[in-house]
Amino acid sequence: MTISEPATPSTTQNFATRPMTGDEYIESLRDGREIYLHGERVGDVTTHPAFRNSVRMVARMYDSMHTGPLVDTVTAPTDTGNGGVTMPFFKTPKNSDDLLRERDAIAAWARISYGWMGRSPDYKASFLGTLHANRELYAPFQDNAERWYRESQEKVLYWNHAIINPPVDRQLPPDQVGDVYMKVEKETDAGLIVSGAKVVATGSAITNYNFIAHYGLPIKKKEFALICTVPMDAPGIKLISRTSYAQNAAVVGTPFDYPLSSRMDENDAIFIFDKVLVPWENVFMYGDVDRINAFFPQSGFLPRFTFQGCTRLAVKLDFIAGLLLKALDSTGSGGFRGVQTRVGEVIGWRNLFWGLSEVMARDPEPWLGDAVIPKLEYGLTYRQFMISGYPRVKEIIEQDVASGLIYLPSSAADFQNPEVRPYLDKYVRGSDGIEAVDRVKVMKALWDAVGSEFGGRHELYERNYSGNHENVKAEVLFAAQGRGDADKMRGLAEQFLGEYDLDGWTVPDLIGNDDVRVYGRS
Repeated sequence: MTISEPATPSTTQNFATRPMTGDEYIESLRDGREIYLHGERVGDVTTHPAFRNSVRMVARMYDSMHTGPLVDTVTAPTDTGNGGVTMPFFKTPKNSDDLLRERDAIAAWARISYGWMGRSPDYKASFLGTLHANRELYAPFQDNAERWYRESQEKVLYWNHAIINPPVDRQLPPDQVGDVYMKVEKETDAGLIVSGAKVVATGSAITNYNFIAHYGLPIKKKEFALICTVPMDAPGIKLISRTSYAQNAAVVGTPFDYPLSSRMDENDAIFIFDKVLVPWENVFMYGDVDRINAFFPQSGFLPRFTFQGCTRLAVKLDFIAGLLLKALDSTGSGGFRGVQTRVGEVIGWRNLFWGLSEVMARDPEPWLGDAVIPKLEYGLTYRQFMISGYPRVKEIIEQDVASGLIYLPSSAADFQNPEVRPYLDKYVRGSDGIEAVDRVKVMKALWDAVGSEFGGRHELYERNYSGNHENVKAEVLFAAQGRGDADKMRGLAEQFLGEYDLDGWTVPDLIGNDDVRVYGRS
């Protein structure tokens, strides 16, 4: 990966002591990475209509660390000794104050994308920020963990991950699908030769590095037991992208018609390794089946990625609630009692996730050494309720805005047609003096959020982003069992059950009813 020189002559700091700027981030993607879309290889993701505006939304996040009103919120001194600054979530937190600062930085970056870019650079900081405190987990590769902690923090490198096996032969153990699932084919002095596929590689086309691990059914064979990272331009890495909502929006409409699709699409892809060399210095774990099967509970990633995801979703619901309120202003139905109850429900879901984000920071758990992590059970609760809450919010919008979402002209071009414009101004106007163009602008944004192909993908994303719906709920139970909480719950119930039996109360402070009962008296 090549990083460009500083974009402006006035920058005097050496790049090693500061994060990338937006321009440097854009330049870092011009590395010849192999991405395919509609049967053609993408020449440059920074200029291709499928990716170029998503790239620039991320560039805004990098620029916010250098100039503008967010600098103090989204930067903090590094702890690596280089004298620079970093995005706070890339550091190991030591207390609640650190976590609150991280939460505010996550929220500030989420607002740049209005909550719609779930795999922003801070997402994988959920893992990267653990590497120093948890370095011994990676022995004998602990030096790699330390190096990546330092380098990722100092440059704020953009990582993503692909950790799920493709939905092929899932009835079989992973090691019986060796023709598809990612595995090590050969060990060499230079590193490991790896082939196979992972999914869904969300946003990986516009990242610097990808993290490879295993999440799902336990593996049994050494060749499948690999946790590593790779630069996106490594020879043999191929991304075959799903259709691009951004490109489709550019072809058939304008930003007015598809304001979210056209700049927030984190393209998902089939992520393929074709005999990729993974240098030993990029390996975190290899060959130890038991350790890799147990990796995620021990990594610290789970409580941290739920912290980031919960905060990001809370920002997204702020935005969606605001659009819903404006849409109801336009239709004139916001004053109806039933509608008000459902808008209150939307805001209640929003409040729930902000509250979970807050308490995850204010009530952290001691972890390793002097490090803390967000409270796990609150993160698991976020995972459980997001798969119900987001579809419910979408349902309320479809129910109460209803035909307002489709009583719309086809394009911004209709407003620019002098023959059509007068009819639109009259018949598509909003309530209480809201002009037609303003009403249509709000409705098209809300349709893009919930009704377009982009909006449909986001419902699928929020439902499955942190695991399949059954596993998400089961892991709440497993965590309670593993942490002893389930035994405490049983204990409370058993204490209650122990206070009475067939003969009455078994505790001395309660009074029996032998003196007043009618039935059973001799």
